[in-house]
Amino acid sequence: MLYPLFFVAVYLSHFRLLRLPYFWDEGGYYIPAAWDFFRTGTLIPQSTVTNAHPPLPSILLAGWWHLSGYVVSGTRTLVCLVAAAALLGVYKLARELTSTPVAAVTVVLTAIYPVWFAQSTLAHADIFAAAFTLWGLAFYFDRADVEGGVAAPISHGSALWTAGMFSLAVLSKETAIVTPAALAGWEIYLFLRDLFLKDRGDAVLRRLHLAWAGALALPILPLVAWYAYHFHRTGFVFGNPEFLRYNATANLTVYRILLCLYHRLLHLTAHMNMFVPVVCAIAAALIPVAATNKRLPISRPALKAIGIVLLANWVAFSVLGGALLTRYLLPMFPLVLVVCVNTWRRRMPERWLLIAGLSAAAFLAGIWINPPYAFAPEDNLTYRDMIVLHQHAVRFIDQHYPAATVLTAWPATSELSRPELGYTDHPVKTVALQNFAADQIQQAAADPGSYDVALIFSTKWEPPAEKVDLGRRNQSDDTKYFDFHHDLPPSEVAAILHGQVVWQAHRRGEWAAVIHFPRIVEASLR
Repeated sequence: MLYPLFFVAVYLSHFRLLRLPYFWDEGGYYIPAAWDFFRTGTLIPQSTVTNAHPPLPSILLAGWWHLSGYVVSGTRTLVCLVAAAALLGVYKLARELTSTPVAAVTVVLTAIYPVWFAQSTLAHADIFAAAFTLWGLAFYFDRADVEGGVAAPISHGSALWTAGMFSLAVLSKETAIVTPAALAGWEIYLFLRDLFLKDRGDAVLRRLHLAWAGALALPILPLVAWYAYHFHRTGFVFGNPEFLRYNATANLTVYRILLCLYHRLLHLTAHMNMFVPVVCAIAAALIPVAATNKRLPISRPALKAIGIVLLANWVAFSVLGGALLTRYLLPMFPLVLVVCVNTWRRRMPERWLLIAGLSAAAFLAGIWINPPYAFAPEDNLTYRDMIVLHQHAVRFIDQHYPAATVLTAWPATSELSRPELGYTDHPVKTVALQNFAADQIQQAAADPGSYDVALIFSTKWEPPAEKVDLGRRNQSDDTKYFDFHHDLPPSEVAAILHGQVVWQAHRRGEWAAVIHFPRIVEASLR
């Protein structure tokens, strides 16, 4: 009964975003992969480089396009449906752990948290994996406390549903295996603890822990089957070697992992104003609970399991992944919030709704107001500013230089060359740069005859030079390990490449420009 309400709320709150063209990794991988499956039925992408991501998002997108037609608004409507299902999973999870009021507040705060809000219409695999992961956790915590404080399944159905949801999660994105693997390890630890430290006659509890460990280990089977199929078709298990190097093997240095642990901790506890509910929860936890307070905290076994899940994802995503994108942690934010909200309600029963209102105000501000450090545009509505600028720039090129070869960087290379992404109605030839840092522009200056026009833009949002920048002291490490760079402004690029800025625009710190290069060429009459 709640699902239609959740969907309508998500749909209406994102209504102005539903017709935006595809953005960033959408256009770089997920939409082309689904487009290939939609047209040819192949699970291995042909029009983009395969990186071994599981195929469930492509299957769901292609199936939905058969109903809605291949239109951007149809895709974004499907993602709204998935986001609403994820929020329903948050509600069930929070209600199992706490109470209905805490669950309701947790759902609202999750829905308006800037990272979650931005991802609720973007067709990345992360929102699909988050929805199934949260439902898997909801069924895992759908358990009754028994003697000794150990949680046991209400029925075998709980374990089967948990295994099914986590299996769908790993078929949406391979890294979703971290959560069931962590919980399986936790159940094995409980089994061993009961075996060696408790009464050996308590065989029922040991069997329950083993049963849960087995159910939580089942999602590895569909993932292994997918990788076997991928290897059979491509000769690669984990995608092409460059993808594997960037996301795994190149990251295994101690200093980089320590840096990632630091950044990921900030993502979980401070990024996009998450520090407001976290700091309030820490402060509330220091207040003694009155003896007459009947409101129970989250049970200790459940709280430990949540801690294990958060710890496992914190560490795993500090090792895996070349880019520190916060959407990788999407299903973890509701877990942080439910612990915070429950702490407020138990420790400060008269003022907990005021703290919830303060947190909601901070999250709503974060949707539009950027923090004082560099971040990925997809973490709030900055991504919309970037899309709109790129729309205008591509339209200008179409109108004034329809046959030009365009010097630009990803994702604009895809936006220009792939009409199905929604920016242009015909393919435009491009010459690719990695970014618009000084070394890349100097490299382009060495071959001026290979392009006629340049489309340059801000590849990330960062505070203006005269503003406070909390990340400035980390820039040397970020440049070395996380591909941080400063994009040259249009005037400097035009001066280096001997061109003329013919169009430029700015939106809340994002910018884009088109540079034309008048060439002297030798003409011949045939």
